Amino acid sequence: MAGQIPQRFIDDLLARTDVVEIVGERVQLKKAGRNYSGLCPFHQEKSPSFTVSAEKQFYHCFGCGVHGNALRFLMEFDHLRFPEAVEQLASRLGLDVPREGADDPQAQQRERRREEAVNLLELSASFFRERLAMSEGGDARDYLERRGLSADIVREFGIGFAPDKWEALKRHLAERGISDAVQIEYGLLVHREDSGRSYDRFRNRVMFPIRDWKGRTIAFGGRVLGDAKPKYLNSPETPVFHKGRELYGLYEARQANARLERMLVVEGYMDVVALAQFGIRNACATLGTSLSEDHLQRLFRLVGEVVFCFDGDRAGRQAARRALETVLPSMIDGRQVRFLFLPEGDDPDSLVRREGAEAFENRVLCAAPLSEFLFDQAAEGRDLQRIEDRERFATAVLRALERLPEGVLKSLLLRELSQRTGVEQANFQALLARADTSQVPHDEGVDDASSAPEDAGETPARKVGARDGALGLVGRLLHLLVHEPALVSRLPESLDWCPDGEGDGALCHEVVRLIRAGGYRNAQVLLAHFHGTPEGERLAWLARRELLMPREARGAEVEGLVDGLRRRHSQRSPQEEYDALLARTQAGECLSREERQRLNELLMELKGGARPP
Repeated sequence: MAGQIPQRFIDDLLARTDVVEIVGERVQLKKAGRNYSGLCPFHQEKSPSFTVSAEKQFYHCFGCGVHGNALRFLMEFDHLRFPEAVEQLASRLGLDVPREGADDPQAQQRERRREEAVNLLELSASFFRERLAMSEGGDARDYLERRGLSADIVREFGIGFAPDKWEALKRHLAERGISDAVQIEYGLLVHREDSGRSYDRFRNRVMFPIRDWKGRTIAFGGRVLGDAKPKYLNSPETPVFHKGRELYGLYEARQANARLERMLVVEGYMDVVALAQFGIRNACATLGTSLSEDHLQRLFRLVGEVVFCFDGDRAGRQAARRALETVLPSMIDGRQVRFLFLPEGDDPDSLVRREGAEAFENRVLCAAPLSEFLFDQAAEGRDLQRIEDRERFATAVLRALERLPEGVLKSLLLRELSQRTGVEQANFQALLARADTSQVPHDEGVDDASSAPEDAGETPARKVGARDGALGLVGRLLHLLVHEPALVSRLPESLDWCPDGEGDGALCHEVVRLIRAGGYRNAQVLLAHFHGTPEGERLAWLARRELLMPREARGAEVEGLVDGLRRRHSQRSPQEEYDALLARTQAGECLSREERQRLNELLMELKGGARPP
């Protein structure tokens, strides 16, 4: 559902939740005086330094410094986003999560349609499961038995069967009042324009439900039993299913292991299910599409290491090269990627059956790290004893490193490149810096300084960072937050001081919201959220821009910038403020309750003068 979760609901939720119970379900705790203690789940330790306070409803580790409430613990331990953590706590109490703007008819309609779609798809999944158990599902059951799948795995993954009939599902759903149009919209029926006829999309196929993070069916994949083409068929894009975002088996992996550390990305449903049958419960698959940045962000929210599994043939190598290109911009420090190439003619399903789970796991552990694969690809077909080939090798590696975020990994790869080519590392760094300079976004100049009073935000700290004068007030604030996200604690709770309709205002709103929701301390995690967008280029440029201000002066600078923006905001005429709010509504933006109230106040105020257009 669209809209922010009201703070009053979050406060009430935390007041009704026992952090000791939440933590105790995941960490072994012992009573220690008035508190509870245990081994910290966020770093390796032999003696307990992790404390949970029932009185303060707070946890803290004296070893690594992590701390927070029940919501923060779920986000860190279960790798959930903030809204997901809120929903998980609310579901324990039998509560629905409200959203601000829920009185918006369009938002209500969107939510109703999504719920109806999920109910429709769950009903379809039940139909397929029932048909698998009937006499008409005999061939499908034989197929699953030949593939070595147990009844438990079939049940856990919700596998079913689509009968070899043109209108079996269509009639089943029609009897329950679901129109053809709705079934077509959510990919269950195919509509022929020439004849006007509609019929079941999935026929004579073993059916694999595709589930979202809550376990709700949002789409299907089907493996044909006969000779029909294609062999594997996915649901089309629908209002609730986007192939570039979803991963098959991710929900089941999380259910099997709440503390995933590594995810294996394979090609097909049967690979995921077969590995699960052999006890390998950390595999997922893309859904007939190449790896996307959305896939990566979803994976890295859960685990620190991702292993891509490819066929060892030419097509597999090509797919691996594409994956490498996609992965590079997301490789902030702390993340790890490996590339596993299987023997030619094998897939994970066949290999794990032939070699067994232990041998397959050993292959995963020995998979090539990103650095090794990167250098191997750049060196392929080149004789590095020849200067010309060595130059092309270095150019290929540098081109890849341009896409890599700043950090320890990038520095280590530059050092390795220097050792392999005999070129000084400083020379490569200079080449990369020159490339960065040529890619500075065009809007790097003043975003709002021209209209700001010269003394706006003037503090003693500002004189230290005089070079920041090339940025506007909001730009300078973003510059500080990108370098030190913890400075968000110096900002007022409300963001009414930040103009979101001009310059970097909207981006600043989004950055502050993300830092607060995620509690980020590492700027690279923040930058990864925006990768591949103009906003991401803007933030990356600000991150590369040196911050000369001493750390002890930055908090005062933030407060000074907020004061300056507030003074600017107060100097706007009622007509200008009205026009700005009206323009946002006309652009289709939903105003907050306070903004709608302010718009009405301005309208009443302006009625005495010139009527707004």
